[in-house]
Amino acid sequence: MTSDTFSIHPAPHASGSTDDPSGDAAKRADAVTAQLQAARSEISRVVFGQGAVIEQAMISILAGGHALLVGAPGLGKTLLVTTLGVVLGLDARRVQFTPDLMPSDITGSEILDEDAAGHRSFRFIPGPVFSQLLMADEINRASPRTQSALLQAMQEHRVSIAGTDYPLPKPFHVLATQNPIDQEGTYPLPEAQLDRFMLQIQLGFPDAADERAMLLATTGLQQQQPRPALSTTDLIAAQETVRSLPIGDRIVDAILNLVRSARPETSDVAAVRDAIAWGPGPRAAQTLMLATRARALLDGRLSPNLDDVAALAKPVLAHRMALSFSARANATRIEDVIDDLVRRLG
Repeated sequence: MTSDTFSIHPAPHASGSTDDPSGDAAKRADAVTAQLQAARSEISRVVFGQGAVIEQAMISILAGGHALLVGAPGLGKTLLVTTLGVVLGLDARRVQFTPDLMPSDITGSEILDEDAAGHRSFRFIPGPVFSQLLMADEINRASPRTQSALLQAMQEHRVSIAGTDYPLPKPFHVLATQNPIDQEGTYPLPEAQLDRFMLQIQLGFPDAADERAMLLATTGLQQQQPRPALSTTDLIAAQETVRSLPIGDRIVDAILNLVRSARPETSDVAAVRDAIAWGPGPRAAQTLMLATRARALLDGRLSPNLDDVAALAKPVLAHRMALSFSARANATRIEDVIDDLVRRLG
C-alpha cells in the first residue's frame, strides 16, 4: 500500500484552536523525531531481532496507552520493558502475576500506624502500580479479582483505597506480558480489560542473523546495557506532539470505515457478518487515530497515511474482536479477516 496525496486538516485543541503543520510546529516535530529515533536505536542495540515489536511498543507509549505483549518464553519481553524504562527515562517496576497475588499487592494498602505520642492513624503504603512504567508479567496467571485491580489504574490513572483517590505518576503506562503456549492455571483476560490495551503486540522468533548477533552479544563477559536517550519531560513533550499532528480527511474516513466494517452489526462484508461474534468499539477507532499519528512522528512524518492504518490494524483490532462458534470450528483466523478488511481500504 502506497502513500497518497490528500488534504490535511490540523488537529484541534480542546480550546478549539489549531496548529499549523509548518514553521515552528514542524521544527518541534523534527526535534522530537530525532530524539525518538535515537531512543529506538538504543533499544535495538540491546533487544535483537524485534524491530516491529520495538516500534509498536514505542507507539503505545507515545500515544499515551498500554500494550499487551504476547509471545513464547525467551523472546525478550521482560528485557524489552526493562530497556524501555531506562531509555525513555521512566521509573519502571515489575510485578510477577501469580494465582495467589492479591489486589493490594499491586495498588497498595493501608496500615495502622502509631506515632511517638501513641496516636494511631491509618497510613497508605503505595504499591508498585505507583510507577511510570509497570510491567505486569504473565498477567493471565493472576485471578480475575487481581486483574481487575489494574482496570481503574489503566483507564483513570488513579486508584481508590478506602474511599480515597490516589493519583498515579505522569506518564503512566502498563506493559503486560502473556504466554500463548502454556494455558494451564491461567485466567483469560476479560474483554473490558483487553479493550484498555491500546495494542496487542505479537512477538515472533528472530531470524538467523539476529539470533546469531544475540548469541555473540549476550554470552560474553560483558553485555550491552541500555543508556537513557530521553527524559520524562522529553517523553511528555513527545506525547503532546503526537496529539497535535494534523491528519487528513481520507485517513480519518479510512479509520472509521475499517473499525465499523469489523463489526457484524454495521459491516457490509459477508465474511465479517458470518465469522465475527462481536467487533471493536469506539475505543478502537480512538486508539487507531492516535497510534497512526505516533507512527508517523516516529518515522519523521507530519501526518499519518494509509500505510500507518494498514500496519496498525491488527495490533489495534485483533484483541477487540471475537470469532463466532462456527468460525472457530472452521479454523477461521481473526488476523485473516482483518487482512481482508485492510485490502478493501484501497
